Parts: sequence; structure tokens; C-alpha cells
Amino acid sequence: MQGTLSVWRAKRRLVHKSLGFDYPGIETLQIKPEDWHSVAVILYVYGYNYLRSQCAYDVAPGGLLASVYHLTRIEYGVNQAEEVCIKVFTHRKRESYDMLGITYDSHPRLKRILMPESWIGWPLRKDYIAPNFYEIQDAY
Repeated sequence: MQGTLSVWRAKRRLVHKSLGFDYPGIETLQIKPEDWHSVAVILYVYGYNYLRSQCAYDVAPGGLLASVYHLTRIEYGVNQAEEVCIKVFTHRKRESYDMLGITYDSHPRLKRILMPESWIGWPLRKDYIAPNFYEIQDAY
């Protein structure tokens, strides 16, 4: 079953795949990585101007990675906001950088924010091998 946003995109011949609805009834669309920028601009113009969350996950060991965006359309004077979930499946060259290692083209300052810059590997990947040692550092 397609939602209103999927039907809207289909009428305009915008390539996507409807993944149905999640448990609170939010429509989920899959798009190609190379279409993300244009889709983001179109959704922004259409009123989805608030990025509620962005996350990523490892689909399978050695397989694809998924970058997930929850966008919200907020209109003043309307009691209920509309939401959409966009999923972009990519090969291992892109992901949420710090924990999964996804790099984004043209990102102005891609760096680790949760892990030390010297950390080797991507802890949330399913093929990650945890080191058998942990260094405790002074907090001061």
C-alpha cells in the first residue's frame, strides 16, 4: 500500500520504492543514494523542513548499510505534523561516519564525535572485531 507522498512522487515520475508504513503509521520510502540531494530539496520545498532524526544501521555482515532520515512537515496552526521516513541503502563506502564509517560527499567537516579520532574500525558494523583491550584515560 502506498501513502500520499509515494503517490505524489509517482505522479511526478520521481524514482523511489515504497517500503510501507512503520508501527506509528509513518510512510517509509527507499531512494537511490545518487538521488538523495534532489529528494531532500524537493521534500524541503514541499514542506518537510525539519529533520527529526538521522541514523544508520548495518543490514548484514559485509552487505549494505542503511542511512535513515525521519523528516517532518510542520505547518503552523495545524495540530498534527506529517512525517516521512527516507531510507538510502548504500555499499560500505557510505554510512554514519563515527560508528559505521559512512562518508558523505562534500561534507564540510567529517570527523569522529563519539569515538577518539585514533579509534580503528567502526563499532556498529556487524563485521567489527572488538579489540581485546581497553585503555582507560584520565578525565582531566
